[in-house]
Amino acid sequence: MKYTDIEALVKKMNIDTAKGAVDKRVQEIVVRLVTDLFKAIEDLDLTQSEVWKGLEYLTDAGQANELGLLAAGLGLEHFLDLRADEADAQAGVIGGTPRTIEGPLYVAGAPETVGFARMDDGSESDTVDTLFVEGLVRDTEGNIIEGAKVEIWHANSLGNYSFFDKSQSDFNLRRTIFTDTNGQYVAQTTMPVGYGCPPEGTTQALLNKLGRHGNRPSHIHYFVSSPGYRKLTTQFNLEGDEYLWDDFAFATRDGLVATAVDVTDSTAIETRGLNKPFKQINFDVVLVKDTANAPTTEIERRRA
Repeated sequence: MKYTDIEALVKKMNIDTAKGAVDKRVQEIVVRLVTDLFKAIEDLDLTQSEVWKGLEYLTDAGQANELGLLAAGLGLEHFLDLRADEADAQAGVIGGTPRTIEGPLYVAGAPETVGFARMDDGSESDTVDTLFVEGLVRDTEGNIIEGAKVEIWHANSLGNYSFFDKSQSDFNLRRTIFTDTNGQYVAQTTMPVGYGCPPEGTTQALLNKLGRHGNRPSHIHYFVSSPGYRKLTTQFNLEGDEYLWDDFAFATRDGLVATAVDVTDSTAIETRGLNKPFKQINFDVVLVKDTANAPTTEIERRRA
């Protein structure tokens, strides 16, 4: 079928048949996506069986709650970040800590503190290294931002996240820390580990077909926000991880690689209230002031 015939067919089915009120934006998006899909079916000569198998896959992925994971694995979420970077540049928005993907595992409502929070529930203290993550939140002119909201979340030593993993306590490894008068936040937690897609899941099944792995490097997620500043969605990945620059979700970016330093000094250990060595990461955040012409950084999506 010719492209012109496909375009006319889609218009006839989805525009000319409209009888009631029309959401013009939804109509525009549906017509474009359906047209492109029909053209792809024609170009690739997809069989009916292949089309139905594709629909069955999407159904299975939805039922497994893996569509968010699939969006990361196919690079959709990274692509949206790249588009956002371009939009910022065109609007004259420059500087600040780089953005990167949110992923599908944020949970709202984590306990809030000022300055310091212990994120872990102690269940892995004997098997995983203690980690202190700390940093300053500043603006692009170097001024500290007091009261900035720093939301942090990461996986346990098995690569699982609380809430989704019912064996963990509520909000384990999830905290919200407001920066103190010095613009500082400090989080006591455990060392995160890299993890992979569920091996029998729908996302890994597709990645297998593409000859790709489904692994992520060790990382910690952040939302950072403050009135008058653009909300930052980011994460850092850990130096030395074998998947640092081979992240299946394409989230590793320059400026978002952190190094965990071993601290063995007895005075430093005692100061932290510990009885054994620990690891430390410094991760400063730079927020950009909001302006009227800047694209929004608030993303509407379903979250837990």
